[in-house]
Amino acid sequence: MKKLLYISIMLVFSIVQTSQAQSVVGKWKTIDDETGEAKSVVEIYEENGKVYGKVITIFDKSKENNLCDKCEGAKKNKPVKGMVILEGAKKDGSSWEGGTILDPTKGKVYKCTLSLENKDKLKLRGYVGISLLGRTQYWERVK
Repeated sequence: MKKLLYISIMLVFSIVQTSQAQSVVGKWKTIDDETGEAKSVVEIYEENGKVYGKVITIFDKSKENNLCDKCEGAKKNKPVKGMVILEGAKKDGSSWEGGTILDPTKGKVYKCTLSLENKDKLKLRGYVGISLLGRTQYWERVK
């Protein structure tokens, strides 16, 4: 009986660990694909079956209070820190599809897909039109 209880507990624990490891929810250090520099920390959270990402830290202190002056609409001239830049991606198999990502330095919004390379490395592809016409960034999970 004790063996069965132990096995059941271990099975539940491994399922919980696996589901957490396969989630994009959490804090991610953004790495610029052109310079290789860490730029910010984005906290990804889930709401109504979709994921969103908010800038919570900007590493360059001289840019910490920057406004999104090139943005359009409701985000124009709003602080980048605290801004939701990733919106509406929905899990589709092993990836998250159908979302958008904002590049606050350019004020441009791109379609995006997200997938986990491993539990601590997120691949984010931003594109216009089709995925072939875009850029890929790899973000690192903040522990």
